[in-house]
Amino acid sequence: MTTTRRLMIVEDDAKFAAALQRSFERKGYVVDHAAGQAEVVERLKAASPGYAVVDLKLAGESGLACVETLHQHNPDMLIVVLTGFASIATAVEAIKLGACQYLAKPSNSDDIEAAFAKGSGDVSTPISQRPTSIKTLEWERIHQTLVETDFNISETARRLGMHRRTLARKLEKRPLG
Repeated sequence: MTTTRRLMIVEDDAKFAAALQRSFERKGYVVDHAAGQAEVVERLKAASPGYAVVDLKLAGESGLACVETLHQHNPDMLIVVLTGFASIATAVEAIKLGACQYLAKPSNSDDIEAAFAKGSGDVSTPISQRPTSIKTLEWERIHQTLVETDFNISETARRLGMHRRTLARKLEKRPLG
């Protein structure tokens, strides 16, 4: 007897979500798609997935709220967060809110499925001998402040003590999505 593997994809990019959905359906998953928090709540009324893939930055909202909602609905759900702008701050928050893994884009269904299989921590993970660069530390601080301000560029620039245009140029070099 086979058990149904139900997956929810929370992604606001319809083309990427459709490609991911097709890939997971070929692997035998039953897939639901939601573009944001309100749709997640609606989809959970009809189905209870055991797996979820959540984009960190959704149109106008944070995917972290979706992670929290999914985890509260089913604490055993394996949730993988995908992001185009990984940072330590959001990785920590995603794990605290119930995600089992945090992957940087581009990631495909094989990467995500491997992350589901590796749902718990690994004590043998090597510790990097290379110190974090100044550019990485700067990006981490910018991203942490963006999260704190709900991605408000003007408020982030004010809190960081930089001109809004300077922050905008930095974000253009390293886009948020």
